Amino acid sequence: MRISVPTEIKDNEFRVAITPAGVHALVQRGHVVTVQAGAGLGSAIPDADYAAAGATLTEDVAGLWSEADMILKVKEPVADEYELMRPGQLLFTYLHLAADRPLTEALLSRRVTSIAYETVETDDGGLPLLAPMSEIAGRLGAQVGANELLKPRGGSGVLLGGAAGVRAGQVVVLGGGTAGLRAAQVSAGMGADVTVFDVSPSRMRYIDEVTDGRIRTRYSTEFDVARACADADLVIGAVLVPGSRTPSLVTHEMVTNMRSGSVLVDIAIDQGGCFEDSHPTTHTDPTFTVEGITFYCVANMPGAVPYTSTYALTNATLPYVLQLADSGWQAACAARGDLARGLTTHDGVLYTEGVGQALGIEVGDRAALLA
Repeated sequence: MRISVPTEIKDNEFRVAITPAGVHALVQRGHVVTVQAGAGLGSAIPDADYAAAGATLTEDVAGLWSEADMILKVKEPVADEYELMRPGQLLFTYLHLAADRPLTEALLSRRVTSIAYETVETDDGGLPLLAPMSEIAGRLGAQVGANELLKPRGGSGVLLGGAAGVRAGQVVVLGGGTAGLRAAQVSAGMGADVTVFDVSPSRMRYIDEVTDGRIRTRYSTEFDVARACADADLVIGAVLVPGSRTPSLVTHEMVTNMRSGSVLVDIAIDQGGCFEDSHPTTHTDPTFTVEGITFYCVANMPGAVPYTSTYALTNATLPYVLQLADSGWQAACAARGDLARGLTTHDGVLYTEGVGQALGIEVGDRAALLA
């Protein structure tokens, strides 16, 4: 199979979709790997390392896309890349289509076969390709939230860890999944007073057990979330509905009742966000204010720590990449239920139920396709 790895061009996205070790594994199996020159530099991987692993380096972006049977990326294609996609091509990357109608329509009109990292789901509900980036985004959420609370940044001037005789910062985390738990743990590690809201009793019990009760858990209701936000210095939104648009849990009215200078970090923004006032921002211009409250809504947070993120992500994706390359997408999806659940588009048809519901697009029968 001919596999191409383009340089990511999303704002301040420094990750790359494969490491030299991954290239070597593919080449050893007889596949041809082409990497765009400079694709790994943001992750401290020089072109020479890819060449030594057996990759072909190129500066011809159009050629790289046109010749590929499979495109490996980290983030979804942006508008400048839509015309580079061709019918029948396999695209393996994060997509987050429930909040992105233009890309969804482009994939369908270009008749691209796409498999989304974030909807590859194991039989027990695990999300193996989303988990490493959720872990990193959660940890970053606490860090950037603490930074935005600094007075020179426009925050309230509250230190999350407090000081002797001074209260600690109040942190509310919405969602107790991988990202939410990591955000809560880092916040608690800074000395903050942390509460996690979730709707799963078993997940709340798990959080209580692994943190020895240091992090409080509460069942998520609109009434209790509103009261908690009113007292919070930092709210971190980490709600996830795999493949679907994120529900909005913090309304504009709730924001108006928060203390001036408080901060909201929306980790779920790439799926639409869980704050009513959220809209995607970039690392170049990461924040905006509403009613004196700072919103941080960067849609590719792990891109800020590309060395860590690239290796964490490719550790998870490589086994799937190898199977797709060796067997082809249809046989690989037929053999693996988790990979099949990630199948998003093929030959002009959408196959992810949550995306169809969010965008009002008819969804095809995935089981019939793979049969």
